[in-house]
Amino acid sequence: MEITNIQTTPFDDQRPGTSGLRKKVKVFQQPHYLENFVQSIFNALKDFQGKTLVIGGDGRYYNHEAIQIIVKMAAANGFGKVMVGCNALLSTPAASCVIRKYNAFGGIILSASHNPGGPNADFGIKYNTGNGGPAPEKITESIYDISLEINEYHTIETADIDLDTIGEQTIGDMYVEIINPITDYADLMESIFDFDAMRALLGSGDFTMHFDAMNAVTGPYAYEILEQRLGAADGTVLRGEPLTDFGGAHPDPNLAHAKELVALMSGNNAADFGAASDGDGDRNMILGYEFYVSPSDSLAVLAANATLVPGYAEGLTGIARSMPTSQAVDRVAQQLGIECYETPTGWKFFGNLLDAGKITLCGEESFGTGSDHVREKDGLWAVLFWLNILAVRKQSVADIMFDHWRKYGRDVYTRHDYEAIPVADANELMDQLRDRTTELTGQDFDGYTVEYCDDFSYTDAVDLCVSSQQGVRILFNSGARIIYRLSGTGTEGATLRVYIEQQVPGDKGLDLDPQKNLAELIQLSKDIARIEKLTGRLLPDVIT
Repeated sequence: MEITNIQTTPFDDQRPGTSGLRKKVKVFQQPHYLENFVQSIFNALKDFQGKTLVIGGDGRYYNHEAIQIIVKMAAANGFGKVMVGCNALLSTPAASCVIRKYNAFGGIILSASHNPGGPNADFGIKYNTGNGGPAPEKITESIYDISLEINEYHTIETADIDLDTIGEQTIGDMYVEIINPITDYADLMESIFDFDAMRALLGSGDFTMHFDAMNAVTGPYAYEILEQRLGAADGTVLRGEPLTDFGGAHPDPNLAHAKELVALMSGNNAADFGAASDGDGDRNMILGYEFYVSPSDSLAVLAANATLVPGYAEGLTGIARSMPTSQAVDRVAQQLGIECYETPTGWKFFGNLLDAGKITLCGEESFGTGSDHVREKDGLWAVLFWLNILAVRKQSVADIMFDHWRKYGRDVYTRHDYEAIPVADANELMDQLRDRTTELTGQDFDGYTVEYCDDFSYTDAVDLCVSSQQGVRILFNSGARIIYRLSGTGTEGATLRVYIEQQVPGDKGLDLDPQKNLAELIQLSKDIARIEKLTGRLLPDVIT
C-alpha cells in the first residue's frame, strides 16, 4: 500500500499546554490542522518503527474521525501495530494501563478532559510516552518547534477501519487491534483493591451510593466494576452512556457542574456515598451524606489510610502534590516519615518521581488523584480507594474526614476561577504580580503579614530540569496562602485560578464554611492582584 506525502504549511498555535493541545473542534477540522500536529508528534519521536502505538479517546465529538486519520498516519510513518479502544473509547487512565501492560512505545489520547463537547465545543490531543504518562516538556516543546516548520505529512489512502468490532485488521504492513477498552483496566483495579470487602459493603443493605459518569467515558467502566463485579444496585451508575456532547452538560466533576448528584446526597433519602468522574475519566469528586470532600483533603485521607488497601498495604514510598494543592497531605507525609514533593500543576511532573520510585501517591487540587499503578490521574481508582476505606473502617465519609482533621488539623481551602479572560489582560495581571513579589514580602494587610512571596520555580528531583513561572505564591505568617496561576486547560481566552488556604487546628475546623471562614483572605486575593481593575471581573465564574 503506497504512502502519500501531503504538502502543508505550519500553524503557529500548536504549542501543547499542561495536558496536550486543546482547541475548538472547528479549529481541528481545518484542512491539515490535526495532521500537522500528529506528524509533528511522530517527527519528534525516534526508533518507533515496527513498534506499538495505543490510540484512544473520551468519545467526544470528532473522536471517530480523528482516530481514522491518526491510524492511517501511524501506518504511513512505520508503526508496526496500533491498539485502539472499541467504539473509539479508551479512558485516559485506561490508556495508560494498556500502554504499560503491553509495553507499547507510547500512545495518543484524544480528549479535552473536563471541557464541554460537541461540534461547537472543545477537542484535544496529547502524546503519552512508554511509561504511560504525558510527554515531558522536552518532548512537547520539540513537537511545537517542529510544528512551526512542518511542510509535509505522511498518510495512506485507504478505507476507514472498523472501530466497532473487537479483533485484528491491517493497513498496509501495520496491524490494527481493536481491543475491549474496559477489561484490562477493570482487572487492574481488582488487583489493587479489596473487592470482597467492597462487595460485602454494597450488598449489606445498609449502604447506598451514586456514581455520576456525566455521559462521559467512565460510564461503561463504572458499570462493569461497580454494578457487575462489585454487585452495586442497578442504577448506581448515573448518566452512564457516553455521548459525543456529554448530553449538553459540562463534564467537570465539581459542585457547580454535578448539581444533580449533589442534590441526591442531601435529604431524607440521600445515599451514603456519592462520586463523579469527568469527560476522560481522570478526575473525581467525592461526596458523603450532605458532605463534600475537597480534592486536597481527599489526597490526604487516601495517604493516611493507604495501608487499608491491599495494593498499598506495605506503605508509601513518598507523596507528591501540585503546588496549588493544599498542604493537608504534607502533614500526613511528615507523620509517616516520608517525603512530600511540591510540583507544578500538570500530571507530567509526577512521572519522573513515580518512575524513580520516589512516590506512591500523588494528586492535584483540580480533582485529580493517582498512584504508581498508572501514569495518569485516575477518577474511578480514587472512588474505589474511598469505597475500600469505607468498607474497612465502617464509618461515614463525614466521620472519616472529621477524624482526620482532629488528628492532622484542617486546611480550609477554596479555588476561585475567572474564566475566558482576554489573554492580554490575564498576562498583565500575572506580570504585575511577578514584578511585585519583592515589594509584597513583609507587607501587612489588616493583620495578614506576608512572610514570603515568589514566582514558583521547580527543579525536577530526578532529571534536574527546571520549570519556571509556575504561579505566584503569597505565604502569610499565619500559615495562610494565596496562589495565582493561569490554567493551561482551556480553549477560549485565559482562566485565572486563585487558591486561598488557611490552616486551623482540628478541633476548631470541623464545621467551618470555607467561603465564610476565608472571606477576608478572598477579598485580599482580589485586592492584591487588582482583579477587578485589570479584568473587570467582580466575581469568579466557578468556586470550588
